[in-house]
Amino acid sequence: MTSSLAFNPTTHPTPLPAVEVQLSLVVPLYNEAESLPRLVDAVVAALDPLGQSYELICVDDGSTDDTPELLRQLAAQVPILRGVLLRRNYGQTAAIAAGFHQARGQVIVTLDGDLQNDPADIPRLLDQLNQGYDLVSGWRQKRQDHQLTRLLPSKIANWLIGRVTGVKLHDYGCSLKAYRAELVHDLNLYGELHRFLPALAFIEGARIVELPVNHYARQFGKSKYGLGRTFRVLMDLLTIYFMKRFLTRPMHVFGSLGLGSILVAISLSLHLAWVKFIGQQEIGSRPLLFLGIVLFLSGIQLLCFGLLAEMQMRTYHESQQRPIYRIRDLVGMG
Repeated sequence: MTSSLAFNPTTHPTPLPAVEVQLSLVVPLYNEAESLPRLVDAVVAALDPLGQSYELICVDDGSTDDTPELLRQLAAQVPILRGVLLRRNYGQTAAIAAGFHQARGQVIVTLDGDLQNDPADIPRLLDQLNQGYDLVSGWRQKRQDHQLTRLLPSKIANWLIGRVTGVKLHDYGCSLKAYRAELVHDLNLYGELHRFLPALAFIEGARIVELPVNHYARQFGKSKYGLGRTFRVLMDLLTIYFMKRFLTRPMHVFGSLGLGSILVAISLSLHLAWVKFIGQQEIGSRPLLFLGIVLFLSGIQLLCFGLLAEMQMRTYHESQQRPIYRIRDLVGMG
């Protein structure tokens, strides 16, 4: 182990009881061996003065460097550190979901493991959360990333996501966020949905606010993000739009498309009937005839698909006893 990875366990707090953790930090890691010790030190320096019980959950997402072994060593030395080692590289969304499942805190904070987020911002996020919000999202106002490959695509994505989801944030991609635990435990993550957590939370009725945070240039390694993720993000954005608009009423979208298709097919059929019987013209080889048949059959399929989606949605909610609404508070029920 090189000196840059040295770690002094005497600077860290005594073990916490297994019960009642007030704050959980979830950090996904992928090839961050050089950053990990410094991250742990920064987290302890930022959170120890708060006097709250907390845990640091580091999720290794199938790293190919020394991150897993270093995580094992640090977890044996640092009482507040819990390591979750995944079998292979599943992606950031899966790593965050694994951390959420392990978190025991009443509040859950996520941040990147590359030292670009500043743990010193966490107390400010917690203060904002205590103002009655359910989610506080970081905003990297002075972002230290490459202008063409990172900043420009990010600005376009933030604008597009805000337009589609209705949740207008300056910085969807900032990993530094604070959540109330009950909100996080209601969210199911897959694909690239970690970047859409504010939109998912908004669907659940969460109150969201954005807070400017620090951002630093990467010190070690290289970024795991690139333009190749754009297509996957767009596909997940379509999923979010559908969930926001039609999660509990899929028949509204498929049924509307199906009925529209059938109506166009009927209109074409009436037109062709007029041409055939009134105009005395041959219609057997006309493209409109084939188009009308295709539209009619497509409309029937869309209606059937909508019915199946409606039944699947009902089975999903009923089998999990998952309500289609969220109650924020109950008053006058005593």
